[in-house]
Amino acid sequence: ILQHPDGTVLKQLQPPPRGPREQEFYNKVYDSDCCDSILLELREYLPKYFGVWSPPTAPNDTYLKLEDVTRKFNKPCIMDVKIGQKSYDPYASAEKIQQQVSKYPLMEEIGFLVLGMRVYHVSSDSYETQNQHYGRSLTKETVKDGISKFFHNGYCLRKDAIAASIQKIEKILEWFEGQKQLNFYASSLLFVYEGSCQATTVRLSDVTLAEKRGVPKGLLSGGDILEYNNNIHVINSTENGKIEASVSKGLSKFYALHKKAYSKRHHSQLSLKVENLEQDNVWKSSTCITQEHLNGNVIPQLEKVFCHMPAEIKESANVEVRMIDFAHVFPSNTKDEGYIYGLKNLITVLQNILDN
Repeated sequence: ILQHPDGTVLKQLQPPPRGPREQEFYNKVYDSDCCDSILLELREYLPKYFGVWSPPTAPNDTYLKLEDVTRKFNKPCIMDVKIGQKSYDPYASAEKIQQQVSKYPLMEEIGFLVLGMRVYHVSSDSYETQNQHYGRSLTKETVKDGISKFFHNGYCLRKDAIAASIQKIEKILEWFEGQKQLNFYASSLLFVYEGSCQATTVRLSDVTLAEKRGVPKGLLSGGDILEYNNNIHVINSTENGKIEASVSKGLSKFYALHKKAYSKRHHSQLSLKVENLEQDNVWKSSTCITQEHLNGNVIPQLEKVFCHMPAEIKESANVEVRMIDFAHVFPSNTKDEGYIYGLKNLITVLQNILDN
């Protein structure tokens, strides 16, 4: 995945038939003349599509131009989960089927596979990453703990993000229950939630946690794009219309391109205001802290306020769940039972994590 200077992401078209099939899928769903209510609703669950793009220096290279789902996040936590009981399509050869099944024999029983994740840990101000081998090591007994790892920030379990994710998946499940025209194979859900406490706002009658920070500026004065979460670095040279990019191969499936836009300001400040009404006694405190204090005693206190509220009385967390990867989408006249099974099982696992 590359990033265009305008902030969209560029996914290189795969060789035929996969690449053209994915392009055709996006063209069909985002056709300006589309009046199919099923496809129009589907747009809500996909990254926005802006057509195709080719670099001036390589006009034969084609990229899908897509929304960067992570763009609005400060410290995006990202997980890619392949959905469905089969990761091979109806036209796969016996050899291809055997290859896919051998990669994760439990796919049919579990209905999904974690392809990778990256989680921001507040305490160390760093990311923990897990690749596809981590996901394939998960069993029926360990898959719950394996997924809960994505929602743990080093201090606590982000139950608010789990609850919001469940709501998003349920909406996608409703769409699948109501359509019989498309079947999806080897397609994924992309999960993104805000990992930084600085970007969190929670209101609970008398508890307010908010942050005041400057709006991130994506570009430096010279036009160079800043570092993208330590994984991808893109430099844009507008003078000659060329784009040069070096891309971390390890996260090629991730939309892990969000900007780290601190440029000259080393870190933003965090403003914490807690108001708590207790037996008619009002206690108020207001503190302004800098990033250097985040490894001290402030964050544990902040986490107590935020993380340990019951999930049902928190505001919805800043979470995105989008469908991605459509190289194996085919017309159908039946419900996509394999995908539906995977969604239901994933919801069950997330609900168990939340309940326990």
